[in-house]
Amino acid sequence: MTYVNEITFLTHHVEILRSSYQHWTGKPDFDRGISQENAVEALFLAPFAVVSHGIGVDPVFNYGNQRALDMFEMSWEAFTVLPSRLSAETVNQAERIKLLNSVTKHGYIHNYSGIRISKSGRRFMIRDATIWNLISPEGQFYGQAALIQDWDYL
Repeated sequence: MTYVNEITFLTHHVEILRSSYQHWTGKPDFDRGISQENAVEALFLAPFAVVSHGIGVDPVFNYGNQRALDMFEMSWEAFTVLPSRLSAETVNQAERIKLLNSVTKHGYIHNYSGIRISKSGRRFMIRDATIWNLISPEGQFYGQAALIQDWDYL
């Protein structure tokens, strides 16, 4: 992907993340410090984690801000080719599928807690996460995203 295409994608994607979050939760944004003008950079450098995956049978992560990349111990290049199901250990994948099906049905959930795993195998507990459906400007299902503000390595 070229630099121009990447910036165009990120600008479009971050707007979908933000507008879909507001649509489902009724809250104006993840953080009042993020304006339209600085949204891509501010979200990427935010003190909380935001991740998203696209659509398909085995959705792949298509966004992770720096906090998320640090949590998962991955580069952007490695993270954005990872099927999102691999963020949970095999034993926790059934719970993850049930969770995502609930989000698909209801639009979003608050207060999700669960265990995830980093590239090195380090386990961490996420708490009080918000997970929501992404909707394109045309009203089409675009994927799902998570806002993670509280986590601890186990």
